[in-house]
Amino acid sequence: MAPSVSDALQSGLPGELPQTHRDLLALCALRVNDKSVDWSLLARTCDSPAGIAATLEGNIREQSETARDSLPILRTGLPHLAEARARVAVELEAAELAGARIVTVLDAGYPANLRLVPDRPPFLFHLGDLSDADRRSVAVVGTRGASEDGISRAMRMSKGLVAADVAVYSGLALGIDSAAHVAALNAGGRTVAVLGHGIASKVYPAANEGLAKRIVHEGGALFSQFWPLSNPARWTFPRRNVVTSGSALGSIVIEASRTSGAKMQARIAYEHGKRVFLLRSLVAQESWAAKMVAVGRAVEVATLEDVLERLDTAPASPTRAKEPYHQLSIADL
Repeated sequence: MAPSVSDALQSGLPGELPQTHRDLLALCALRVNDKSVDWSLLARTCDSPAGIAATLEGNIREQSETARDSLPILRTGLPHLAEARARVAVELEAAELAGARIVTVLDAGYPANLRLVPDRPPFLFHLGDLSDADRRSVAVVGTRGASEDGISRAMRMSKGLVAADVAVYSGLALGIDSAAHVAALNAGGRTVAVLGHGIASKVYPAANEGLAKRIVHEGGALFSQFWPLSNPARWTFPRRNVVTSGSALGSIVIEASRTSGAKMQARIAYEHGKRVFLLRSLVAQESWAAKMVAVGRAVEVATLEDVLERLDTAPASPTRAKEPYHQLSIADL
């Protein structure tokens, strides 16, 4: 039996990657006038050998606006597939040198919660192990410029979640994200940091390099949906929020202004059909949070028990995540 991509990278044998996985990555690497085929479209349509074969023939097995926009890019780019394969080889070498592995939509180990959302990425590079325990997970997010009260609330919530065997996801940013990761680790629980850059590039923010290493060392993981050598950019963080939301059963926003990326994640989580939890203190202070609660897109919570009670009754699959989404662009920010 051929090794999976994950096994090949872990054992240092990228030359043994299954051809289907090589083809998927090459399709992701196609570029035409600085445009690529929508990656979420590839994740939805290339999750089987038959889907990949059809795409390599210039066909997209989806009827959507995204598919119509991507089809000319695909057909123009396919004659240059060899160049795309060369770019993939460079990225895989960087991942191997970083000690990373990769899981794709072709693999049974692809995160189960994330597989349910339509804007899932076609692959994730990761440091640290994937875990079935992540099926029961919550994203704890909030502003980088957190108050002392916000930090305390994030730490209490994360500590309580891991004590209840709930994995804590967050984005490794300063402020609330860092507090969530640290509290989960201090309590002996599992935490996963979803990065806004490549797995082989320098950790951003640099101040959290030590925290990133600690997460992996203590049984957690770092996830990245980007090419390993990708640097952080303005457009990468909204896409990171998509994976953070999609990987968890729900998102808890601790503290966030109307311009915060955490507000965007609350919206994305709702669109994913996930639970959206907003702390009572946030609802009292921010009009956007109060509006989300008022229109039924989020629930106000005051205690850990409020979260766990609703988490245990969360739907088995998203109820609103039915229509394909476009990749977020700079214009969407």
